[in-house]
Amino acid sequence: MTDIHALAGAYVLDAVDDVERAAFARHLDGCESCALELAEFRETAARLADSTWSVPPPALRTAVLAEIRRTPQERPGPAGRSGAARAGAWRRRLAVAAAAVLLAGGVGAATWVAQEQRVRDARTEAGAARDQAGAARDEAARIRAVLTAPDAVVRTDAVPAGGRVTVVASASRDEGVALVDGLAAPAPGRAYQLWLIEGTKATSAGVLPAGRGGGTKLLSGVRGKGLFGVTEEPASGSVAPTMTPLVAFAIT
Repeated sequence: MTDIHALAGAYVLDAVDDVERAAFARHLDGCESCALELAEFRETAARLADSTWSVPPPALRTAVLAEIRRTPQERPGPAGRSGAARAGAWRRRLAVAAAAVLLAGGVGAATWVAQEQRVRDARTEAGAARDQAGAARDEAARIRAVLTAPDAVVRTDAVPAGGRVTVVASASRDEGVALVDGLAAPAPGRAYQLWLIEGTKATSAGVLPAGRGGGTKLLSGVRGKGLFGVTEEPASGSVAPTMTPLVAFAIT
């Protein structure tokens, strides 16, 4: 019988006779290396059976033929050896050679796919980081422009429950900067929302991060707005205030 350790590839491809199949199945119970090799062969065979593998790599035929040329061929055996036995031995050798090539090809393709995905992920993350950095630089420049505007007006007020809110507004730029500091942390799932108020109409000016008792927000559309207020709302924000503002004061 062929070396029992060399039957893994032939076993996967069903290129063994009944005796060898039974012997190899018993052998697997006590041979960890053969069990691992068998699992790798089966994984590769499953990948190759998938629809995405319907077209084999162009070099596969060449690689298989090259592997066959390197595989020792069956020599004429004793006169008593049947043609069926020689054919079985040849079939096993061919199966092992083909399985080795397919395993190498499958592992190489899987590695290539994983590397390509990592490259795409890295490019996506780098692009997102560049966009975020660009947006942050733009916002910082706008904040500096508001703070240094000739017509900048500064208004500040204490929050009765603790903390302070300051707003710097520039009518010429129609922008402002709100600085919220020292407020008690909102309840879980809630956040502080900022409002620009004109008469009875309140327009959202942004929501601070959930659970945060302070932060800085760039405000747009401050021109003509008489009041600025802060309420506690759901973390996703509300379309209109759902409570009396914790603090509200004139910004013009």
